[in-house]
Amino acid sequence: MVLCTAPAAAMAQPLARHVLLRGADERGFAFVSNRRSRKGRHLAENPHACLVFPWFPIGRQVVVTGQVVEADRAESDAYWETRPRGSQLASMVSEQSSVIPDRASLERRFAEEQARYEGRPIPRPDHWGMFRLVPDSIEFWTHGEFRMHDRLLYERDDTADGGWRVSRLSP
Repeated sequence: MVLCTAPAAAMAQPLARHVLLRGADERGFAFVSNRRSRKGRHLAENPHACLVFPWFPIGRQVVVTGQVVEADRAESDAYWETRPRGSQLASMVSEQSSVIPDRASLERRFAEEQARYEGRPIPRPDHWGMFRLVPDSIEFWTHGEFRMHDRLLYERDDTADGGWRVSRLSP
């Protein structure tokens, strides 16, 4: 999925990147990241984001907006334990989004940590964890001939039962 975040500053430059969807349920859409990365810093300043699920070969797209919250430590720990060892090491050594002198310095750090944790579990770094986007709106887009697309917008309805209000949007 594509995740778009922006810092809190007025006229802030948004940033989009692909991230892996780790789960979707009634609580929202889960993904993991380094909290010190650009996206992590954006979310700390401005906890609102947008997700885009493009399926252009079949003429579909889903756009989700909402607030992003951090999952609890237990959930982040549980997911960390399912990751391949090499991915754990990479998450530990990467200072994601920061400038590094060269590729060799990153590979050297990886080798050092690999040796340090040989035969031992790798602890989850505090700066790495799961986030969840709690949707306020979900738009379903279906390609239409001559650009007569079909768009349905679901918006959270905070009245009465907390359901969803559905609107049809012009293409």
